[in-house]
Amino acid sequence: MTLPVDTLTPEAVAPFGWLLGKPYPEAANAVAFTNAATDFRREHLFHPGEGGEVEVLWVSYRNADPTVDTLERHLLTQQAVVPLVGGIVQILATSLPDGTPDLDCLRAFSVPPGMGICMKPEVWHATRSTGSTCLMLTRPTTTVDLIGHMAHGRTPTETELHDVQGIRLASAPI
Repeated sequence: MTLPVDTLTPEAVAPFGWLLGKPYPEAANAVAFTNAATDFRREHLFHPGEGGEVEVLWVSYRNADPTVDTLERHLLTQQAVVPLVGGIVQILATSLPDGTPDLDCLRAFSVPPGMGICMKPEVWHATRSTGSTCLMLTRPTTTVDLIGHMAHGRTPTETELHDVQGIRLASAPI
């Protein structure tokens, strides 16, 4: 399967989560402020899952392989990724009723610095980049769980990994 890398829009990202970095809202009731010196606005209320805390994680991505062979999903928390330096390609899929990735809805999005995606819990994902530093919001127990798996081979309990075959990005990661 050759996977095109699409442009971010709120509508395209909606099945997987929320686009971050949208324009200043025009609605009169928006939680927002603007003047000559600054703009700020609410983008999203992040939910780390029942009993969870929000963790700010600094992530550097350096995997530019256009072949996607593994997807991961986090069972308890949303996860937001916002490139600060360098862009990323975020690969996303929803789940089938049995919990496996729905490869029929697999999408890839080019995410430039200053924009981002907040993924819903249980959204399958992978990230590609030639070199990017990202701010991530997640849940600390999910981070510790994933480190335990990646560094020590422990079975993760808050994250699932799924091997996939025959998926290749149509264009090189940014």
